[in-house]
Amino acid sequence: MADAPRTQAEKAERFHALHQGAEPFILANAFDAGSARILAGLGFEALGTTSGGFAGTIGRRDGEVTRSEALDHSHAVVDAVDLPVSADLENGFGHEPEAVAETVTRAAEAGLVGCTIEDFTGDTDRPFYDRGLAAERIVAAAESARSVGFRFTLTARSECFIRGLPDLDEVIARLQAYERAGADVLMAPALPDIEAVGAVCRAVSKPVNFMVGVAGRSFPVADLAATGVRRISLATSLYRAAMSGVVAAATEARDKGTFSYVDEVMSSAEVAGYMRR
Repeated sequence: MADAPRTQAEKAERFHALHQGAEPFILANAFDAGSARILAGLGFEALGTTSGGFAGTIGRRDGEVTRSEALDHSHAVVDAVDLPVSADLENGFGHEPEAVAETVTRAAEAGLVGCTIEDFTGDTDRPFYDRGLAAERIVAAAESARSVGFRFTLTARSECFIRGLPDLDEVIARLQAYERAGADVLMAPALPDIEAVGAVCRAVSKPVNFMVGVAGRSFPVADLAATGVRRISLATSLYRAAMSGVVAAATEARDKGTFSYVDEVMSSAEVAGYMRR
């Protein structure tokens, strides 16, 4: 007899425990329910969503998805696998702390056991919330997370390096503020080198998530473990790898009239095997 599916609370406890392990774990980011099934079948212990990857599946750019669409997508990923799932929920789909709190509540209702909230406003002319407001948003998110009835893991993300403000001191100050505000995990994409990753890990006491996906700045697991990183997320990189395969195969068909890519791809039966519950 198959084991009964884990409850949301059980998944939440498992997700929390993964952050306390002796080695960092990889949070594989699914871009749809099918990719979630494949990643679960490959043995990953927890999944994340990817805002950019999901947006691409519906023909949009990152930042062009509504809260309802993101949460419906998250629910589809949750429903596809018996694993903890944390969602990339951008800036919480609202500027005010109350809007972010509502997003976290709805994330828990969608079956998620965690989410990431970033400090990018969505406005390229004024890309970052003032540090004080950014911290207030995390306070509201953390209060909401503590009220859902199980251990919901809140990740706070500083976007400085990936949004044109490559200031390590500012990143550290923001992450420290978010830690004081109640975040469970801290994150700063696109740090320039492994020394900067180590500086961030030493500056905070909560687990640090490292984001893979920036060319030249996606460091090996062993190096990240040595700095103290506890979680490694794959962000949009798997989606981009899949789309790179589509472009390469379609370009060969269009330009050469050959189909050698068929010799390298999974068979339909292999793909279907991953879709079996």
